[in-house]
Amino acid sequence: MNRHNRSRFAGSLTTVKISSQPAPKGAEFTRCCDLIDVLCSETAFMVNHTAVDQWCSRSIVRHCFVWRREFTTNCERMLNFFRQRTGNFKSDLLSGLTVALALVPEAIAFAFVAGVSPLVGLYSAFFIGLLTAIFGGRPGMISGATGAMAVVIGGAASLVAIHGVEYLFPTVILCGILQIVIGVARLGKLIRMVPHSVMLGFVNGLAIVIGLAQLGSFKALAEDGSLSFLQGPPLYWMLGLVALTMAIIWLLPKVTQAVPASLAAILTVTLISVAVNQSYQTEDNKENVLATVGDMLATNSKAEEIKELKGVDAHGHAMVAKEGEEVSAWSKMNESEQATAIGAILDAESDTGIAGGLPTLYFLDTEKQAPLNLETLRIIFPFAIVLCGVGLIESLMTLTLIDEITETRGQGNRECVGQGIANVVCGLFGGMGGCAMIGQSLINVNSGGRGRLSGITAAVSLLIFVLFLAPWIEQIPMAALVGVMFMVVIGTFEWASLKMFKRMPMSDVFVMIFVAGYTVFMHDLASAVILGVIISALVFAWQHATHIGADIKYNQYGSKIYQLHGPLFFASVSSFKDMFKVADDPDDVVIDFYYSRVYDQSGLEAINTLAEKYQSEGKRLHLTHLSPECQELLDKAGDLVEINVSEDPQYHVATDRLG
Repeated sequence: MNRHNRSRFAGSLTTVKISSQPAPKGAEFTRCCDLIDVLCSETAFMVNHTAVDQWCSRSIVRHCFVWRREFTTNCERMLNFFRQRTGNFKSDLLSGLTVALALVPEAIAFAFVAGVSPLVGLYSAFFIGLLTAIFGGRPGMISGATGAMAVVIGGAASLVAIHGVEYLFPTVILCGILQIVIGVARLGKLIRMVPHSVMLGFVNGLAIVIGLAQLGSFKALAEDGSLSFLQGPPLYWMLGLVALTMAIIWLLPKVTQAVPASLAAILTVTLISVAVNQSYQTEDNKENVLATVGDMLATNSKAEEIKELKGVDAHGHAMVAKEGEEVSAWSKMNESEQATAIGAILDAESDTGIAGGLPTLYFLDTEKQAPLNLETLRIIFPFAIVLCGVGLIESLMTLTLIDEITETRGQGNRECVGQGIANVVCGLFGGMGGCAMIGQSLINVNSGGRGRLSGITAAVSLLIFVLFLAPWIEQIPMAALVGVMFMVVIGTFEWASLKMFKRMPMSDVFVMIFVAGYTVFMHDLASAVILGVIISALVFAWQHATHIGADIKYNQYGSKIYQLHGPLFFASVSSFKDMFKVADDPDDVVIDFYYSRVYDQSGLEAINTLAEKYQSEGKRLHLTHLSPECQELLDKAGDLVEINVSEDPQYHVATDRLG
């Protein structure tokens, strides 16, 4: 130690008061830090215990080393945290890129369903995907704009259709706030209430919905402006390349896992598609035989224009004109004029694309703002609750599914908070909101994405596509994306559940089929899950309504003992009452709850009614071996249940309740 530092060290020690009394924690910590700074500069924390003990108390040294040990431990924990959540760097990057390519058509398609522009769907996918990847509770899970929430936003009786798009953004913000509150209140654990049969129905129904949604890619605009299925060479090439995509995804992992199979399939089929389209194009016909993402955008845009021309909304329902307005002049046109109008739309060059600038805050645009008053809150609150429920149910169900696939455990409450933060920010920037996407999550997991980096990569790549690579992304054939989604469908569907029909209770089979069917036909995943849980709960209550019984015996005092077994609750009250013969029983009756529990007010009321009957006959009723929970219910009931409490001299374990 040189002279300069030795003098500094000695000077610093003059502030340390040598005392047998321990110094205050704050002061000790400050002086320890000063000593550590000087000692570290000379000896890299190789402290001479003898020298230190000459100038400071033992408590200071003890706190010094404890602080150092805790600091080192916390650093190791932090490093382990990031190691566990980053996964494989290369796999996360490549799988995130694959997911980003699949996100583009999905986000655009859901934007059309919601009745907003494609850029709104793309920006929503970016914000939701990025923020949930950072703050969410399930690394590797992908979130974005989803069909379930799009239906709530843009359905026939939806927010946008009834009140306009200006009410959408505050609704998404309020939805996010509600999700944050649910996460902070730690209500995410309610996902445990979802039975396995409901989970199977949800997964199978969702797989069917995802598969049916791909059929739209097999359609093109006909001369009359309607969407009709492909025919001839376009259909053959489409089917062939879809099959090729699926074959690559299935076979490539058997050869090498250096590159995600989905990404390799998309790139391979894209190159083939470019060559095929060029071979079919002529000077007079520049249309693509194989539809690309850009073609799909143009087709959807023209289809929307034709629907507006005909006076129908995005779902084919006739639009109702406001007073003094005309929805469409279609009815005033003759057949020739109608054909000319449709032809003009079909022949026009579409300027629809995914290219755009950076998103801006929606309230900077006065045209997008809804009035800030109680009337607006009254309008948006019901839709915000529905969006909140739909988003959290889909997200938590997806989280549970990914947990099973990866054999890890996510954090449901943290996922609720992450989804809420993402929706608040998404709403502030004029987005349509979103939640977890089971299809893209499965693509990510199956491609090797396990860490948060995969979700961040997908979101950032999506924004880069929008800003810089839009022309190239628009050249990706829909056949490649459809093939990827078909493989997701195959991987999502629980094929083993079909073999379980004969081994499952009929009630579970019914619940599974009901949830799957409701999901497919109503396209409402949240309602399907809620109804499935309700049906399962009712089935459970019905089955346990008759599971209550009693073994009858007598003790040495001549008392008749009813030893109950089974739950006493609202559904079993009737069976409980029928077991007792008040008129024939002796003067002293005991109900032993050692093998039974009282679960609700209906059970308490049944006990109270029985006690009154015995009292009217001049007989004594004893309740023994009551659980602490049951005693708490009786205490809370107070005067509502008139049963006296006294110590039981014969049954020392429990109390004696006389009626």
